[in-house]
Amino acid sequence: MSRFFAGSDTESESSSSEEEQIPQKAQGITAAFTFSDEEEDIKRVVRSAREKRYEELTEIIKLIKNHKKIKDMSKLLTSFENLIRAFVKARPVIEKEEKGNIPKFYIRCLVELEDFIAECWEDKEGRKNMSKNNSRSLATLRQKLRKYIKDFETDIANYRSNPTPENEDREDEEDQESGEESDDDHQPDFIKKPAKAEKEDKIKPIKGSDDEESDDDSIDWGSSSDEESSLSTDDEKYGGNLATKFLKRPGEKDETKEVTRREKKRDKERKERKKEDDDEGWEEVKGGAPIIMEKPKMFAKDAEINHQLVLKKFNEILAARGKKGTDRSEQIDLLTELLNISEAHNLGHGIFLKIIFAIISAIFDYNPNIATCMRGEMWQKCLDYINHLMDILMENPSIIAGENILEENEQLITPPYKIKGCCLTVVERMDEEFTKMLQGCDAHSPEYVERLKDETAVCKIIERLQEYLTDRGTPSELCRVYLRRIEHLYYKFDSRVFNKKADQTLSVLYDVGVMAGQTPAEIKPEDEDSAALITRLWKFICAKDTTDRIRTQATLFRIYHLALHGRYFQARDILHMSHLQTTIEHSDVTTMIIYNRALVQLGLCAFRHGFIRDAHQNLLDIQSGGRAKELLAQGLLPQRQHERTPDQEKIEKRRQIPFHKHINLEMLECVYLVSAMLLEIPYMAAHELEGRRRMISKSFHHQLRNSERQPLVGPPESMREHVVAASKAMRIGNWRACKDFIINEKMNAKVWDLFHEADTVRQMITQKIQEESLRTYLFTYSSYYDSLSVPRLAEMFELNRSVVHSILCKMIITEELMASLDEPSQSVIMHRTEPTRIQAMSLQWADKVTGFVEQLERLTDVKQGSYFGRNLGQQMGNRDSNFQKSNYNQQDRNWNRRNTQRAY
Repeated sequence: MSRFFAGSDTESESSSSEEEQIPQKAQGITAAFTFSDEEEDIKRVVRSAREKRYEELTEIIKLIKNHKKIKDMSKLLTSFENLIRAFVKARPVIEKEEKGNIPKFYIRCLVELEDFIAECWEDKEGRKNMSKNNSRSLATLRQKLRKYIKDFETDIANYRSNPTPENEDREDEEDQESGEESDDDHQPDFIKKPAKAEKEDKIKPIKGSDDEESDDDSIDWGSSSDEESSLSTDDEKYGGNLATKFLKRPGEKDETKEVTRREKKRDKERKERKKEDDDEGWEEVKGGAPIIMEKPKMFAKDAEINHQLVLKKFNEILAARGKKGTDRSEQIDLLTELLNISEAHNLGHGIFLKIIFAIISAIFDYNPNIATCMRGEMWQKCLDYINHLMDILMENPSIIAGENILEENEQLITPPYKIKGCCLTVVERMDEEFTKMLQGCDAHSPEYVERLKDETAVCKIIERLQEYLTDRGTPSELCRVYLRRIEHLYYKFDSRVFNKKADQTLSVLYDVGVMAGQTPAEIKPEDEDSAALITRLWKFICAKDTTDRIRTQATLFRIYHLALHGRYFQARDILHMSHLQTTIEHSDVTTMIIYNRALVQLGLCAFRHGFIRDAHQNLLDIQSGGRAKELLAQGLLPQRQHERTPDQEKIEKRRQIPFHKHINLEMLECVYLVSAMLLEIPYMAAHELEGRRRMISKSFHHQLRNSERQPLVGPPESMREHVVAASKAMRIGNWRACKDFIINEKMNAKVWDLFHEADTVRQMITQKIQEESLRTYLFTYSSYYDSLSVPRLAEMFELNRSVVHSILCKMIITEELMASLDEPSQSVIMHRTEPTRIQAMSLQWADKVTGFVEQLERLTDVKQGSYFGRNLGQQMGNRDSNFQKSNYNQQDRNWNRRNTQRAY
């Protein structure tokens, strides 16, 4: 007998005596359901495989929530891996019983985990403060989760579109369980109970009789005498076999099933009511908290809509702007509804424009973080409202809209309307948001291409604003909108400009128009290309602008555009005449970035034309420090990130140029290194015997030294290795090998095919390699020849005789080659005035030995202490005379060397 049925000794005796009277069959049943004290403490629950797997998943999800609260990434990673394993075990049960439908709580866990990881990943300051283990676990978890959720993309998308709260999922699961168990009528209650019934058993006390039921607070097992009496009555009722009390009888109804049936009836009644409500105009809310679908009520039903009432409501909505608890999306909805009401009641364009200006400002203020970009739907709204604004202003030229109009001077009720608002500022802010959206996208994703398609709409709005301000705007406003127009044109390649010379008639036409008092829009030609348009707008800015910043940026944009289209001399002259090299250091950072871009494009243009020295000079400042990526605002260098604060890093990221405006950095470096090679290798051959020769390009020498340090040099793979291998071939005069290293399939794909008219560029490079290889050959091997044949040199380097003749003459005139040209024999006669290589090295060695001996004598005198001896004056005199003799000897050597060089 268990403790539950334990009473006094008399009761136990009476029960034992009653048990003797029970038949044998009943005793067997009683024995089957008579538990010991130890067995009753362990409550046996029979659960299905589905319940076991779901319980395992929920336990892991609880651990994941706890780890997320304390941001323990390592344990979170372990729990996520355990969750995947548990779901793999539960997959067969889900496919069998749920027909492949993934549980909502599992999808919710994945969605919440994805959002949590994205939030932690964007918080860079938080990541920096993490330990190495946590940061490594976060990166691993992010990668694994992104790979894992690809199998649940549709379920996650459906959940995000229609999220359900956690409590609703639990109720659905309980309903499903109760519904499933209500069908199994053949199972007894003690084997399988519904979840709700189990919860009720935990809360409700055991009934002593059919009429009596005790409260939760009065539950006290074994202390109440009434309960003992009720137990004794139960023993009498069931003949001492209390197990029969818990067995289901054939004619007895199941109370839990009755409850589920009642709930089903209630659900049917609710559905019928919902159908009736739908007929009356009500809408069913699917999932989550109820959302207010109806539009916000602005005015009462009987209110008369007039200008004063709308303005009052408008000021109430604006009063909440900027406050802490203000819902920005709700504010946009309220202003939009107010706009619709004013349009429906035909209150005039004054109030209409006033509300549109407020809506556009609210859209710009929707995102509280300045660094992040606008969302796609908000961006589309912004474009639509700005186009609507421009339509009204273009159709009604009598409307005056400006930022200088005070609010008390506004005229919103009767025409002519006066509204406080600047459409130029709105368009400038829209252009900045467009740039910010491009910066926020991955440059190699389809999203960037989709965003870039909006540039057509942005340019069209700027053109319409230019047309609107042509007659109404001030010169400073026109300069601002012209600069925006140039900014969207200067980096785009126009084949018409490349194939056409500069049109002189356009400049004359402009000068005549300006003298007559006309604006640039009135003298615009019909077939105007981008170069003519930029020139026209730039001239107006230079003539009318009062600020240096707009004029400087417009000038740099024009230099970039001219250099992009091969007009090198015109771009170079504008740069030199503007004196920007001396004043650019005092400009803002944005202008300095534009200057760097224009200078780089000018250097690339000089290289395409074959002006190697000019190209190297223009690219030297950008490439010398190894910071071209940062100076051109095309990204941040990772090795210098520790030198910046987080605020500085955010500011620099905001200055980055969008990807479609980038200059190819590999092409830029290749052009610089090839230019340096063509200049440096002949110079090194000419001054090989000098101990202290200056370097033209330090970065080029750095690449050469790195190649010489390698113990084994294989075939070149990267662009730098190709240039270094070509330089080594040029040093020995092998121009064919040099050309093969610079121009091949790999280099063509990486660099040379990116140029316009790439074949012309390759021909120019080949010719320059032949010419510089000839000069290097003459510098290196001229001392070994008495004379050289000009036709033989032309044949060796595959050059025309006239080209070889000009190179030799130039080298003789500049005293680079000690020789004379014999015209009748077409040969170069060497004068043999230059020392040979061995003689030059001997002279260097002699100079070094002399300096070493003098230094050794001084150290010996100091060590012996002769300065403190008796014959100090005589020793000083001897030392002075020796020093003078050494100076005279050095002067004689220098004099003899100079005479030897001039003796040709």
